Amino acid sequence: MIIFLIGFMGSGKSTTGKKLAKKLGYEFLDSDTLIVEQYGMSINEIFDHLGEESFRESETRLLKELISRSNLVVSTGGGLPCHSGNMDIINRNGISIYLKVSYSVLFNRLLNRKYKRPLIRNLSDQELKFFIEKKLSRREPFYNKATHIVRGLDVEIDELVDLIRE
Repeated sequence: MIIFLIGFMGSGKSTTGKKLAKKLGYEFLDSDTLIVEQYGMSINEIFDHLGEESFRESETRLLKELISRSNLVVSTGGGLPCHSGNMDIINRNGISIYLKVSYSVLFNRLLNRKYKRPLIRNLSDQELKFFIEKKLSRREPFYNKATHIVRGLDVEIDELVDLIRE
């Protein structure tokens, strides 16, 4: 089984994914980390030198490689489910869990970590608020196709395990 954690940047996919993988005895993979390792560049550098389209193509290639495996918990990049039919690929080949977090929580989580994220690193606080609202409203139709939608704050790993096993 493959479990895909999806949601907006800052929703807690990596933190939750590591705990869930440990609980299940599965391997944990973070799609962004794998792409960084593949290119030998940070995500910011990939966006700067190769562009967002190249990054998105890499996400899709990686997803297609991962679906042949099993016993994985995968934390996807925030945009991965929203491009190239990736959400359909995810749902055909695994269980998807959308970690749903409010705009205000996302803003507070991302405010001091902007520099690590290419899409928001140069935004003012007001621009960040607008970006989150706009981007999340575009991405939520994809996220809402998830097998399960859970509140992303203080996720209880035992509850996630029960949900997955239903």
